[in-house]
Amino acid sequence: MRPFDDLVAEAEAADVSGWGFDWLAGRATEERPPWGYAKLLAQHLAGVQAALDLDTGGGEVLGEASRFPPVMYATEAWPPNARKAHDLLVGRGVQVIQTAPGAALPFADASFELVTSRHPVNPDWAEIRRVLKPGGRYLAQHVGAASAFELIEHFLGPLPQQRRLRDPQEEAAAAAAVGLTVMDLRSARCRMIFHDVGAVVWILRKCVWWVPDFSADKYRAALLALDDRMRAGEPFVAHSTRHLIEARR
Repeated sequence: MRPFDDLVAEAEAADVSGWGFDWLAGRATEERPPWGYAKLLAQHLAGVQAALDLDTGGGEVLGEASRFPPVMYATEAWPPNARKAHDLLVGRGVQVIQTAPGAALPFADASFELVTSRHPVNPDWAEIRRVLKPGGRYLAQHVGAASAFELIEHFLGPLPQQRRLRDPQEEAAAAAAVGLTVMDLRSARCRMIFHDVGAVVWILRKCVWWVPDFSADKYRAALLALDDRMRAGEPFVAHSTRHLIEARR
């Protein structure tokens, strides 16, 4: 394994825009939920005339679909990701709109038969219901409770209150409260393995909400502790949590 400072410097210099994780190849792995969200998304898109993908990131997951409906929109709030999604998707007829966090969706009532999202930041159930046509569906894979918290708490210490957020049953109840009928709700806990400290630095730069004040300098001692474990042959193991939710207006 290369020296600690070399691994950190490489990870700090690497691109973290978009929502692809190819940089981690050979350095970290994550199990995927059993339902195969990208395949489900493509199947649902094939059966509608108008769809909206929320928090599309760099458009990578949406872009896996082989075809889009005649009316296809995607929204993204982070400017670097919005530009990347535009470059990836506009040639395929997708209209990418940069939105402001917390703002109402810039669409008329009952505009879409399908609204989708993979890992939405904070689903606004009232807005989702508003832009769905009667009978329209919401299909999404959400981040679940205490996802990757073994890694997060290595840096921040115990977070008992935050561990209870993003509970799938509470999210389903919030959807039902605005008049959506939850048709499917499935959960998964997936193993994540980090083999070198550079992978940890890179993922914390990409997922900035995990350790909001992260920098390699500030958390050097915590990174060195991880590096020691990894060099001794013990990869760092965490677990992501996900839930699939499908609801109908």
